[in-house]
Amino acid sequence: MKTFSATPADIDKKWILIDAEGIVLGRLASIVAMRLRGKHKPSFTPSMDMGDNVIVINADKVQVTGNKRDKPNYWHTGYPGGIKSRTTGQILEGAHPERVVTMAVKRMLPGNKLSRQQMTNLRVYAGAEHPHEAQDPTVLDVASMNKKNTRSA
Repeated sequence: MKTFSATPADIDKKWILIDAEGIVLGRLASIVAMRLRGKHKPSFTPSMDMGDNVIVINADKVQVTGNKRDKPNYWHTGYPGGIKSRTTGQILEGAHPERVVTMAVKRMLPGNKLSRQQMTNLRVYAGAEHPHEAQDPTVLDVASMNKKNTRSA
């Protein structure tokens, strides 16, 4: 038996549409990261960009559990005394709520050149409108996937 290793000719990229309304942020990010890497395919090859193009809509309606909405996100401007922070709730209610989903997915991927290339296949939109209707994306129902996998109390 030989081990299968995919070549660029073997890669078949599809377009996936995910509605993030009411979905927990971490669960959404792990599903999107898996789809971007291509780990859901039986022909997965870690060194190739096997993943699909993922469109996430309604990113402003994603659910953040616990106290994570009040968790500060820090960054530094590069100048002395330039530490800045915003809470996750402020980012979601601000001008760019899609950044919360984008950063959650980015942190679920390994930190290498291939994952930076795979992040270009992710499109996140705050509302329900997106300009990718021509690609005829397949709708992935993440809400029903989470209901099957969670235990009832």
